[in-house]
Amino acid sequence: MISWHTYLMVLPLVFFAGLVDSIAGGGGLISLPAYLAAGLPPHFVLGNNKFSSSFGTLVATLRYYHGGLIDLKVALVSACFALAGSFLGTRAVLLMDPGFLRYVLLMLVPVVTIFTLLNKNLGAHNYSHQTGVKTKFILAAIASGVIGFYDGFFGPGTGAFLIIFYTLMLKYDFVTANANTKVVNLASNVAAVITFMAHGKVLYALGIPAAACGIAGNLLGAKIVMSKGAKVIRPIFIFVLLLLLAKIGYDMVTGR
Repeated sequence: MISWHTYLMVLPLVFFAGLVDSIAGGGGLISLPAYLAAGLPPHFVLGNNKFSSSFGTLVATLRYYHGGLIDLKVALVSACFALAGSFLGTRAVLLMDPGFLRYVLLMLVPVVTIFTLLNKNLGAHNYSHQTGVKTKFILAAIASGVIGFYDGFFGPGTGAFLIIFYTLMLKYDFVTANANTKVVNLASNVAAVITFMAHGKVLYALGIPAAACGIAGNLLGAKIVMSKGAKVIRPIFIFVLLLLLAKIGYDMVTGR
């Protein structure tokens, strides 16, 4: 039996996570601690988080697609190679300790954050037409495979790294970069949530209302992005990077 204070703790944070995730990725940095604080066992934390976030990501993806903000061919190539990379990363984590990545990220994330703060024009305009289609596909395949491997091997901040890749390497604006990222996230989320559901790791009494809150947050976030554009994504993106940095630091201090 799920208590009322569990709903009171989880549902508002899942809504906020959906809002943040639809704007700049990183919603899991908010929703996962919410499920953990509610006292769910670790596997149910992961299962319920994937269940609620998948529906929200689906809605945001459809919203961006109907708004013409997704470069679908590039996004699908990214999704395919990210899934392959994630599969390899999941296998690799069984063979080696991913802890060293915390030290890498502890140096990398501040650099990315400072670069984003100093580069005022980053993601402001879409210059992707300057890159040839074949080059886009090759870069998308390589980078998404590497980021997908990271996702399977370690995980936190995958959406933020995808956004950085799309803006820096493919020269998309923040809006298109974020929309493309949703296609990749959706593919990985669907694969994960099916696995968790098949193994009975979703508490539907909490997962269904949480999914509704995630959908509401994603819808609101997508609406804000489509009306405000890159200027709203930039500060939220920096907020997500700082959240990621805080999580890495916390995990290192607590030895998690």
